Amino acid sequence: MNHSARMLSDSWKVWLSEHGKKLLLYARSRCESMEDAEDIMQESIARLWRYQEERAHVPPDVPLAFATMRHIILDYGRKVGRRHKNNQKIINFTAQDDVWTDPALEDDEDAAALRKELSGLSEKLREVVTLKIWGELTFAEIGKALNISQNTAASRYRYGLEALSQAMKAKKLQRNG
Repeated sequence: MNHSARMLSDSWKVWLSEHGKKLLLYARSRCESMEDAEDIMQESIARLWRYQEERAHVPPDVPLAFATMRHIILDYGRKVGRRHKNNQKIINFTAQDDVWTDPALEDDEDAAALRKELSGLSEKLREVVTLKIWGELTFAEIGKALNISQNTAASRYRYGLEALSQAMKAKKLQRNG
């Protein structure tokens, strides 16, 4: 390592020793776990390094570091919130003991009811639900296949699952009186 690289490395080490704990505490206060906070800290440092490229990678001002971390935390929160919400819908939907994708259960009453409800969905919703569940495609792949945005694919999937879930709940209530 040459002299200037060593000095740069030392300046970042000093900067991190002075401000790292504060940044990590801030991240921890906004995250569910220490692991998430550490991931955010690592992403923040990497992003700050790239930001500082035009400044010869000199360590940044502390407000810039907090602002960068805040943006990463907000992005992370939106991502986690959406993922949790979507996963919960899928868990709730599949927790109904419906093994409707198993051809061995062709005569299963719940599977038959679900197939009937699926066929009753609009073409747009049915197509996305089918591609996601049976095709095991990502929303990006579904979007590409149907020539729609991946956000539209995700929305249609969510609406389709909600409609199927409501229909199956109504069927269970009807059956169980």
